[in-house]
Amino acid sequence: MDEPILSKADAAELIDSARTRRGVSWAELAAVVDGPLVWTTAALLGAHPMTAEQAKAACSLLGLDDRVAESLQRQPARGPDPRLAADPTIYRFTEALAVYGPALKELIHEEFGDGIMSAINFKIDIARRADPDGDRVVVTLDGKFLDYRW
Repeated sequence: MDEPILSKADAAELIDSARTRRGVSWAELAAVVDGPLVWTTAALLGAHPMTAEQAKAACSLLGLDDRVAESLQRQPARGPDPRLAADPTIYRFTEALAVYGPALKELIHEEFGDGIMSAINFKIDIARRADPDGDRVVVTLDGKFLDYRW
């Protein structure tokens, strides 16, 4: 087989199109691949590699072929995508970290010492919380503390 492996971006577009057309939620996909919701969504959008079993399960639910499953198993190139910076939801996360990032850094150092929060040994979750002024979005970032060792 000499044709190139489908890019993660192209696979993500096929996945989102199939998901939308079939009325499949990200939560349903997470259940099928037996993965956390945010991680699974990120993996299906190209940010993480999936196991062969996870990729096949997702593609089976979405009616997608082995080319998409093959792409889902590849190691991604991770990094910021400048095109996403203009998206209002993503921009608000950037804005929140620009405003609160220095305070979070200080508080992490005060509580844990000299080190960082890992984004590799990491869990993330999203939830809805009812509020009389309008529902709230609750995002939980759960990273292992990595101390600097000299």
